Amino acid sequence: MAKKTTSKSGSKKKATGRSVAVARASSRGGREKFDAGDAFVKLLQSPLVAELVAVAATAALASLAEHGFSSSQGTRGKRAGKAVKEAGKAAAAAVGRRLGTEIDEIKAASKSAKSGAKA
Repeated sequence: MAKKTTSKSGSKKKATGRSVAVARASSRGGREKFDAGDAFVKLLQSPLVAELVAVAATAALASLAEHGFSSSQGTRGKRAGKAVKEAGKAAAAAVGRRLGTEIDEIKAASKSAKSGAKA
């Protein structure tokens, strides 16, 4: 018992029609649509973010080294958890200080640019 053959050309036309409609809907008069993914990647590639990550990692590592794992306080799991928690706090504090410094520098540059423009 042989199966009947069906024409597949009809389904190809439907798929092509759908892709054209999607392409037309996304163009919207030649304007590019905002892509949050691309914006996020560009943000991650910025030098400031790279520097903030380095500052956070350095602070966390310093905190872990300072806390040490050889002390006899509590059980090993509790000490490790406490050390990681303190490392996170140190990293957050370091990033906060660095961001504060950056903002102060931007404000100072903005003031000098305004006073230079008035003169």
